[in-house]
Amino acid sequence: MEKQKTSLRSLQLFAALALAFFSGCKSGADNDRTWAVYKADANSSNYSPLDQINVSNVGQLKTAWTFAINDKAPGARPSQCNPIIVDGIMYATSAGQSAYAINAETGAPLWSFDPFNGEKGGEVNRGVTYWENGDDKRILFTANNHLFALNAHTGKPITSFGNEGKVNLRVGLRDSSENIFVTSTSPGIIYKDLIIMGCRVPDVYGAQPGYIRAYNCLTGKLAWTFHTVPLPGEPGYETWSKDAYKVVGGVNNWAGMSLDLKRGIVFLALGAPSYDFYGTDRKGTNLFGNCVLALNAVTGKHVWHFQTVHHDLWDYDLPAPPNLVTLHRDGKDIDAVAQITKQGFVFVLNRETGESLFPIEERKVPASNLPGEEAWPTQPFPLKPKPFARQWITEADLTNYSNTDHDSLLKKFRSLRYEGLYTPPDLKGTLQLPGTRGGGEWGGAAFDRTNNFLYIKSNDAPDIITITKGDQQVPAMEDSTRKGGSVSQLETVERYANTDQYLNVTGYKTWKDPSGNPAIAPPWGTLSALNLSTGEYAWQIPLGNDTARQQKGAPETGQEGKAGPIVTAGGLIFISGTEDKKLRALDKATGKLLWQTTLPALANATACTYQVKGKQYVAISVGGTSQNPSGFIIAFALQ
Repeated sequence: MEKQKTSLRSLQLFAALALAFFSGCKSGADNDRTWAVYKADANSSNYSPLDQINVSNVGQLKTAWTFAINDKAPGARPSQCNPIIVDGIMYATSAGQSAYAINAETGAPLWSFDPFNGEKGGEVNRGVTYWENGDDKRILFTANNHLFALNAHTGKPITSFGNEGKVNLRVGLRDSSENIFVTSTSPGIIYKDLIIMGCRVPDVYGAQPGYIRAYNCLTGKLAWTFHTVPLPGEPGYETWSKDAYKVVGGVNNWAGMSLDLKRGIVFLALGAPSYDFYGTDRKGTNLFGNCVLALNAVTGKHVWHFQTVHHDLWDYDLPAPPNLVTLHRDGKDIDAVAQITKQGFVFVLNRETGESLFPIEERKVPASNLPGEEAWPTQPFPLKPKPFARQWITEADLTNYSNTDHDSLLKKFRSLRYEGLYTPPDLKGTLQLPGTRGGGEWGGAAFDRTNNFLYIKSNDAPDIITITKGDQQVPAMEDSTRKGGSVSQLETVERYANTDQYLNVTGYKTWKDPSGNPAIAPPWGTLSALNLSTGEYAWQIPLGNDTARQQKGAPETGQEGKAGPIVTAGGLIFISGTEDKKLRALDKATGKLLWQTTLPALANATACTYQVKGKQYVAISVGGTSQNPSGFIIAFALQ
């Protein structure tokens, strides 16, 4: 009995010391919360008001600390986490979906939480959400199909939340079952005592619809649900086939969301209906697929929507959260929503009504030749701003690394159906540009409220759509996993072999020549500065460089990348994500490179910046190496 008492006293003493360490770290932190939300703030701005690191001294940046993660097997995709910082504590997730609290000044670990108890698990995850009410401070994050609530001080599950600290996201979808796949790629967002959640579902026939749900942060109880594929009697039901709501999936918010705290409106970027490339079971425009959707944050009721693609056949999901912006026009401020797209468009919409602030034309687009398919005859084209990505190529744009490779590209190009943007999938094959990887990607754009500029990372990455019927011989293909989902193309083909479903067996894969070179001439990735008040671009530069393929004397090639930029009051843009493994600092006024460093691995994540004890840091999640496959979080500061 006495031994048990001694052990209890030891545990109590250890807990008290741990709490004192945590509190001490907090007390000296300046209570900085300039990056306390995924993508900086509820506006999804990727903007920081900090200016200690600026255009005059950024060249002096050095590594301040490195936090090595150790929870992931070799071969896993790198972390995509955008860490948040609250009162000197950094909260982050790893590629293995463990959660961490780290001293943001030193990189020392404070606690960690493994949602799988040592078992294999983990899906794409981009960060956590912080909620507090007085001394009750919580970290909410997802791992596989569960939403967890952790004590922000200790990392322990809050057992009064849901079922012993977690909520099963499978419950409450169309077909609640232990056999369905659902998780959440991007963190939820907080409005008062609610956490509003999107979800990720596979891009396959029979997938679940991606309902939007809000849960009580204290109890985990479901507060409201919005049906993104409307049920009979709900607005938008008439834009689908009669029974589509029973079988069609997708229309999910995997890319994240924004929140107008003053108006109490949450803005969501919704994905395409599934199946993505053949929609005979979903004839119509398919609301709320591919919509910017505004909902009442308290009730989940529809406020407005704007559809960017009608009856999507190209997997043109809205890839990033809407940026909440304010435009200056004719001496007036106009609150708006700016939504980037994979197609390379920017839609700028009135925040209260959803009306476009620039002219938009509904233009006629090519018809489908697939049996039973009814492509929508028109699509919306903004007249301004101009596209930030290439939307048209000719034979002259094909690369020529060798005569054999060029001849192969030319032969393929001439064999495909290609009539520009929105050429539908076809049995002869279709060229798609921008492809499924954009254009715009999930890293999103950064909005600088001081100059009304939107900074946009873009890819020029064409796809080949190869349509095959499930009961036909499927061509050999690689297992190219879809970036936003968990079901690979190969798994999709295997699942629907010997059926009469039409499948795209080469999706989510950039078109290259037989030697592995890009099929189209550079740039393959760009960064643009768009003045949202005027709709004009101030500059566009290639971002990233493939030195092996850069021609002598030519500009940098640019490279594909999914991470987004951040912008600061110090006049800087920080951005990573390119295959050259660089983290760069650019002058936001001109795009001029001011500083760069080579990271130990690809940083397929958006950076963050914060302040502790009066000192500014820039931090980023970095992928794994052969020595440490789990990856790192690396912070930089002035020395």
